[in-house]
Amino acid sequence: MADRIRVGVVGAHAERGWGRGIHLPALAASRDDYEITAVAGTSQESARAAAGVWGARHAFDDARQLMAHPEVDLVTIAVQLPQRDGLVDAAIAAGKHVYSEWPLALDADTAERLRTSADKAGVRHAVGLQSRHHPAIRLLRDLLADGLVGEVLSTSLSYSLAAPEVWSQRYAALFDHTKGVNHVAVVGGHALDMYGSAVGGFAELSATLTTRIGRVTMQETGEEIEVTSPDQIVVAGLLESGAAASAHFMTGGPRGDGFRIEVHGRAGRLVLRSTDDSLVGPEFVLTHARANGAPAEEIALPAAYRPALDGVPSPVSNVHRVYADLARAIRTGDSFEPDFGTAARTHRLLDAVKRSAATGERQRLG
Repeated sequence: MADRIRVGVVGAHAERGWGRGIHLPALAASRDDYEITAVAGTSQESARAAAGVWGARHAFDDARQLMAHPEVDLVTIAVQLPQRDGLVDAAIAAGKHVYSEWPLALDADTAERLRTSADKAGVRHAVGLQSRHHPAIRLLRDLLADGLVGEVLSTSLSYSLAAPEVWSQRYAALFDHTKGVNHVAVVGGHALDMYGSAVGGFAELSATLTTRIGRVTMQETGEEIEVTSPDQIVVAGLLESGAAASAHFMTGGPRGDGFRIEVHGRAGRLVLRSTDDSLVGPEFVLTHARANGAPAEEIALPAAYRPALDGVPSPVSNVHRVYADLARAIRTGDSFEPDFGTAARTHRLLDAVKRSAATGERQRLG
């Protein structure tokens, strides 16, 4: 491998998309570690246009040709799950390190198979669950570990997101429960991994899923389509610590209020609240209420928690952190998260949520 890790990006676009808006600036700020050498798009024309924007020497209309190229060490797969079609397997088979967007797979068994395959191939792997690296989430995690509120008795997560009833056709898969990119997978996956990284994982849970908005309209055609994926997700149970926990994800309606994480402990309470309803790029305010009854006080973010990239949207700085940790793991063999193991655990949690909702039975995780 060259001094810098050479990156090939599948799903690069010249003008739009998560890759263009988030991965490109995160990689551009990581020039000591990475060099973008290749891109793959849906056509040779679009790939060449992307190569000009991304600064890549090679452009492909076939992702597997990109993976086979000797000037690619790491493959970033920035396309949605329904369009991925074996790309993670192909990158592993080509002996390349892999950074896959979330969701990694349709279920936990597939995610675990990909983790095992990558480990056997000796390639490092990352998954796009970068919200666990948000500075406010890391601060909350450390304050709880340091015992600021004492023994945690209970904790809750809520997230509400405004949603229109007219959508572009490119979002149609969101409303199909078979596609793997609905609210359970995307909203639930990102939020529950972020939440669990701070307060700890669920040991057991019960869940309810329901769909309250049964039809949406496609903007381009005016066609109404049936919604088969849930827009209300309710989870309750116990954490591995024994603390009671609940999570409620609400989508739909004209207004959302974003995230609220509340932690009740024997010695006080912590509340982390977002200032907007962004799923992966919110800003947070953290307050601490002591046991003495004094008013809650805001906790300023210490300098040590400020991201390496200052003045950029938080998704960019969080993804930049994933790339920085991945580069170190590739070079040193150190442990690293979020990887495919992180993805498999999150998929197992989501599978338990769906089983509980379908059967009415409490699920144990272990």
